[in-house]
Amino acid sequence: MGKRTFIGMVEAGKPLIQQAIDAMRKYHQAQDSGAPPGEVEHLRLLADSLYQAVVDYQLIQAGRAPATIQ
Repeated sequence: MGKRTFIGMVEAGKPLIQQAIDAMRKYHQAQDSGAPPGEVEHLRLLADSLYQAVVDYQLIQAGRAPATIQ
């Protein structure tokens, strides 16, 4: 993959990447502050989901979409 293609892919996915980073930050802050376990778990699931969305997006943009479950 050429440099321009990679940079374009990152730029296009930048809002999603930022959401995933922010969600991970909130999750870690909740852990560190002793938030209730239910809230921590909710934030973990959200962060994991957004991270997976970033990975899937990047695979699609690279032309290697993940296999779908049927």
